[in-house]
Amino acid sequence: MTRRSKALAFLCCVALTGCATSPIAPRQTTITPEARPAGVVAPRPAAPAGPEQSAASREMAAYYSRVQTDLLAQGLLRTDGGGPDAPFTDTMLVRNFMAVALQEEYVRGQGLRPSGGAASAVKKWTQPVRLHTEFTPNVPVDQRGWDTAEVTKFANRLRGITGHDIAVTPKSANFHVIFAAQDDHGYVADRIRQIVPDVNPSALRLLRNLPRGIHCLVVAFATENGGYDYGSAVAVIRSEHPELMRRSCIHEELSQGFGLTNDSPTARPSIFNDDDEFAYLTTQDAMMLQILYDPRLRPGMRAEQALPIVQERATALTGGDTPT
Repeated sequence: MTRRSKALAFLCCVALTGCATSPIAPRQTTITPEARPAGVVAPRPAAPAGPEQSAASREMAAYYSRVQTDLLAQGLLRTDGGGPDAPFTDTMLVRNFMAVALQEEYVRGQGLRPSGGAASAVKKWTQPVRLHTEFTPNVPVDQRGWDTAEVTKFANRLRGITGHDIAVTPKSANFHVIFAAQDDHGYVADRIRQIVPDVNPSALRLLRNLPRGIHCLVVAFATENGGYDYGSAVAVIRSEHPELMRRSCIHEELSQGFGLTNDSPTARPSIFNDDDEFAYLTTQDAMMLQILYDPRLRPGMRAEQALPIVQERATALTGGDTPT
């Protein structure tokens, strides 16, 4: 089994994660979101402490526990970020960046319809990012502190890697990270519609009937129709995952929500690969984020415009075409 992570693009960008790009298989998926103006959204609905975990939620938790056990038994879900067995050069870094950041996994605005690796453009945030962690009513109360701390920790890491203005705060949040229990998918769909009133109906249908093969997902929205400059994003992570898989979803979904939206079978070491070899952001993934947030790479730039900048940064980051 492999994890599936999805990134949906609705004219900005939507990313879905959750152990695979599709149910229990590869991890990531990218769909392009619809545009919506950036700004303050309506207050989130109250999420009171949930009741005892339902039978459906217990069954889902047992299922994901088995998935994690199977992956670990295969030597997958590595947490070392790469090592001597997974060297990469500046040439490989350029190739992987172009595949992950400048190709589409899904047709923009059309849900999970595969794009066949269609050429895209640079997608990223230029405005400050304000992350906020939310929980649906049936997420166990004793789990929420851990999840909040992990999101904060990784957001701080992203700020250090990208140099972008990133903060965790409930005020004027434009990147919502929602941990959702199995019984709360309708709540999630309603919450996303509240955050993004003009969200594509196909995205809401997917969220209301989320296949268990989709472990988590992120949806990013452009500030204007057909644009590539992100104005808001929503990540959804299943609360039934064991801690390792929840942390893995945080790493992948938040990273995808910053613009690395595609998966590539040649990207190694990387979480942007459907093979589930790595659970956490790798050294190469961090370099891809550094390249993406080079101020010279602007939203909407095509591959031929971006390539010289990408090559220059890759050489500087790796020290040349030598194994790392």
